[in-house]
Amino acid sequence: MTDAFEQTASEQSAPVPLLAPREGVPPVVADADSLAGTVAAFASGDGPVAVDAERASGYRYGQRAYLIQLRRAGAGTALIDPIACPDLSGLGAALADAEWVLHAASQDLPCLAEVGMVPRRIFDTELAARLAAYPRVGLGAMVETALGFSLEKGHSAVDWSTRPLPEPWLRYAALDVEVLVELRDRLEEVLGEQEKLPWALEEFAAIVAAPPPAPRVDPWRRTSGLHRVRRRRQLAIVRALWEARDKIARAKDVSPGRVIPDAAIIEAALAGPASVPALMALPGFTGRDSRRQASAWLAAIEAGRAVPDDRLPPSTLVQEGPPPARAWGDKDPAAAERLTAAKTAVAAIADEHGVPTENLLAPDTVRRLAWSPPSVPSTDAVAEVLRAQGARAWQVHLTAPALSGALLRIAAHADKNGTPPGR
Repeated sequence: MTDAFEQTASEQSAPVPLLAPREGVPPVVADADSLAGTVAAFASGDGPVAVDAERASGYRYGQRAYLIQLRRAGAGTALIDPIACPDLSGLGAALADAEWVLHAASQDLPCLAEVGMVPRRIFDTELAARLAAYPRVGLGAMVETALGFSLEKGHSAVDWSTRPLPEPWLRYAALDVEVLVELRDRLEEVLGEQEKLPWALEEFAAIVAAPPPAPRVDPWRRTSGLHRVRRRRQLAIVRALWEARDKIARAKDVSPGRVIPDAAIIEAALAGPASVPALMALPGFTGRDSRRQASAWLAAIEAGRAVPDDRLPPSTLVQEGPPPARAWGDKDPAAAERLTAAKTAVAAIADEHGVPTENLLAPDTVRRLAWSPPSVPSTDAVAEVLRAQGARAWQVHLTAPALSGALLRIAAHADKNGTPPGR
């Protein structure tokens, strides 16, 4: 490991495998005394701090962190067990003035906030890579492309709630933050060369300032295979089964899909079994746990059947905002024409600047503008709409003039042909 970290990607004909952290795998911080020492060490460290978190998605209920990794110059690497040390607000306060370096920050920030770790400044290496037009932006791909090292990713989907955590998993976790600050520095350099660094800094600030997402409306509608369920009474059964499963999963602290799969919920809603044997004959209900909880599933099915007609769930969720774009051609041809012109304009700007279209301007923002444009779509009026939808200053600056031009051309064409300009 001594020479590998001193060689750059240009000096290597093949990526150099990172097999172990430079200082070895540190012991897991799992008690108050060890945590206090870690807080002191990282408070006295220098520069940005690399931060990562491992969850147990697919195994446990929710998205809590089961291991938190940090690395900072002068402090080394720390692996913290947030189950044994659930209050990390002291560590968060100690790092409050530091820039936190994360890869795909929006995935980790919620579970970090749950244990009291909330950054004031971040550098998101995944988002930076997107803005810099790298074709593959996963951590392993970026470490290889930008730094010339290869990371082993074999433990990314393991059950991180396992205790004690196996040493190979801990080594993998430590390596995830081993060169994250070096990757940050390289990406800052590339973004500076491309004159995109101010854009990235705006994006990072927006992530930090974003409020927690609102609770999802009717989360049961995300049940895989729901499109097969056409009757509202059957939808009520899906809802009742989903809620029963969620209650059991929460109590057991297991992923809902490990209680019964989505496919089982759909099959039960379609078949409507009235007895345990009929239920157990359905796919997804053959396991021992399913049989043990059969009464709960039958009760949920009966609850769905008993919902009054005037309280049945609607066939589709009424959504705020424009309808799905695929329906615009029939509902509002003029709006469909505006959307095509707007998407073409955004795509051209994205191509010119080497930025993914979805990072240049959120697709939902483009749809909302096309569906309900300003009565006079001047550049200033379009810019106001974009800002109201959360677009950052750099996005507004790049896209508002072109979007205004596209909408004005559509309106002029409609006026020339004597057709209404749309909404």
